[in-house]
Amino acid sequence: MLTASLIGLIAYSGLLGINFQALSPYLTLAVTFVCTPLIAWLTNGRYYIARDPENADKNPDQVCCICEHHFEPEDMSLCPAYAGAICSLCCSLDSRCHDMCKTNAGMADQISSALNKIMPDAWSGIVTARLGNFFGLFVLTGILMSSLLALIYFQITSDETIDKAVITDALINIFFILLIISGVVSWMFSLLHESRKLALEESRNQTDLLIAEIEAHQMTDLKLQQAKEVAEAANQAKSRYLTGISHELRSPLNAILGYAQLLEKDQAIPDNRRDALSVIRRSSEHLADIIEGLLDISRIEAGRLQLSKNDVDFIAMLDQIVNMFKVQSTAKGIQFVHEQLTPLPKTIRTDEKRLRQILINLISNAVKYTHQGKVHFSVSYRNQVAVFSVKDTGEGIEPENIEKIFQPFERIRKAGAPYISGTGLGLTITRFLTDIMGGEITVQSNPGQGSLFKISLMLSSVDDIRAPHDLPAAIPIGYEGNELTLFIVDDDPSHRGLLIDMLSPLGFNVFQAQDGLTCLDMLQYCKKKPQLFLLDIAMPGMSGWELAGRIRSLIPSATIIMVSANAHQPNSKFAEHLPYEAYLVKPIKLTDMLDLIQKYLPIHWVYSNSASFSVEEESDCPVKIGNGNIRAIANVSELTLPQYSMLNRSDRETMIQLAKIGYMNELIGFLKGLEKNRKLEKQDAARLSNLVRNYQFDELIASLEEML
Repeated sequence: MLTASLIGLIAYSGLLGINFQALSPYLTLAVTFVCTPLIAWLTNGRYYIARDPENADKNPDQVCCICEHHFEPEDMSLCPAYAGAICSLCCSLDSRCHDMCKTNAGMADQISSALNKIMPDAWSGIVTARLGNFFGLFVLTGILMSSLLALIYFQITSDETIDKAVITDALINIFFILLIISGVVSWMFSLLHESRKLALEESRNQTDLLIAEIEAHQMTDLKLQQAKEVAEAANQAKSRYLTGISHELRSPLNAILGYAQLLEKDQAIPDNRRDALSVIRRSSEHLADIIEGLLDISRIEAGRLQLSKNDVDFIAMLDQIVNMFKVQSTAKGIQFVHEQLTPLPKTIRTDEKRLRQILINLISNAVKYTHQGKVHFSVSYRNQVAVFSVKDTGEGIEPENIEKIFQPFERIRKAGAPYISGTGLGLTITRFLTDIMGGEITVQSNPGQGSLFKISLMLSSVDDIRAPHDLPAAIPIGYEGNELTLFIVDDDPSHRGLLIDMLSPLGFNVFQAQDGLTCLDMLQYCKKKPQLFLLDIAMPGMSGWELAGRIRSLIPSATIIMVSANAHQPNSKFAEHLPYEAYLVKPIKLTDMLDLIQKYLPIHWVYSNSASFSVEEESDCPVKIGNGNIRAIANVSELTLPQYSMLNRSDRETMIQLAKIGYMNELIGFLKGLEKNRKLEKQDAARLSNLVRNYQFDELIASLEEML
């Protein structure tokens, strides 16, 4: 630009002749087209191209970070100012970057470079400093002003009538006045330029630091993400392990707890053995509580614990809890005081199971650790917020142990204090549940004097509620209503046997099968379909969910209860599409199962102090059966039966027919008749009865058919 302008002015002045004077604009334009590639060739293009042309074809097509359009690699470069790819058009139009990609491309840089070549280093440093910049700008403006005033002088003095001395004095005075002004302006401009340059350098430094910090944050985020993935994988592995081990523990525990409940109610058990049965039952319940606590913690940590909202009779629930702990406190020799500080709503809307779990855990701990004195349980309610306070006169908690008691499996034990059973999970689960329900738990304790636990929960009140049905504590001996048929499907014979022993004495007709296909085959032979199905989930061939769907399509009115050792029920959205009414978790508590049966079947339990019931309707199955009969099909082990020569063909055919249908009680009664009529030896009858009771019908049928 400077070269073309200078040549154009020279041509316009007439120094190159009249022709060039007339064509000076065109000459100026032509010079620009000549100088541009010439300068590029002389400087090797370092002031024109912001990238290495040799590597241009190695980069694929990219998107400009400014205009966001695709360009060919030859038209793209990496912009250090924007830290991204930029096209040539956006690069040339942008003025904020100050050519960061082109080092020493500015005029000041080029002048400094030229001065460094022709001057000593000490001089060039002074010239390029603030003072040097000022003097250079001051001299340049002085030359420009003097040239302008000289042009004015020659223009004015071209008229011979004007006094040249006066004009000279005036222009000299003007020059020095303007020189003073230009000095001030040049100094301010130098300071401004230096300030702008420092600000730009500081901005670049801060940008570099920010970029470095962003990269460091990206590395940190990447490591955190990796650590999070590892932690989540470990947590999922822990959850899977807890789920698997709980399933394996629940299966044998179901049989232990179930038979302990049955035997404890059996009047034939000697009194000296009842205490041992009570220990077995309590130990089983304790183990079940540990498993449930571990699963609760696992659900909470994994974020899979779901709260259900239902209407709860608040007063009745509190009375049940208070009555339960009054009995425990009286047996321990301490006083239990319950106080309602404010009027309480009759009905609230919350998760009854979790609220009951919180209160039972708190009060249970207070009763356990109080050896004398009393436990005071108070409730207040105001502005939809309920405050539960549990104060005891027990051992108290040291200040340094207050947080420790909320850790899993942490139990504070003092030397000389009596042993107190527990899992160490109650307060952990209580705090987790309180947090999830949006509440707060606080602790105040004085060692040796007692502790005060307070829980605040938002419990919205409801106007009305239907009072829930509560089962009496006693186990029923039967039911009033029409004879009902139940179907048990479980691949574990011990679990089927437990359910049969629980339900058959109550008067139900009980079918059983070891898998889903057998169940469906048996349903074809029943004219009157079962009203209730108890289905295991994990079974070979066909899962409990698949079987439930098939049963629902065959018998839409049937009630289906899933019985599983898997404590993780399907989530609420998924469960809406599953064909079942209730979900029982092993180990099964008899009262819970009986409560569900009464809820879904049209019956009323009869207890030992009630009138006995009568069956009003007979089963529509092929053979008439009475109360408590069991129809079963089960896998058999390989056994060898003796040849019962005293049995005639008719007796054998009758036994085969009964075995094919699976009428265990009818078979046992038939065998007793054969023994009574001396058609079968007592030892043989006992052996056959044992096979029948063990559901080994296939082996029995095979042996009897060989003798036909």
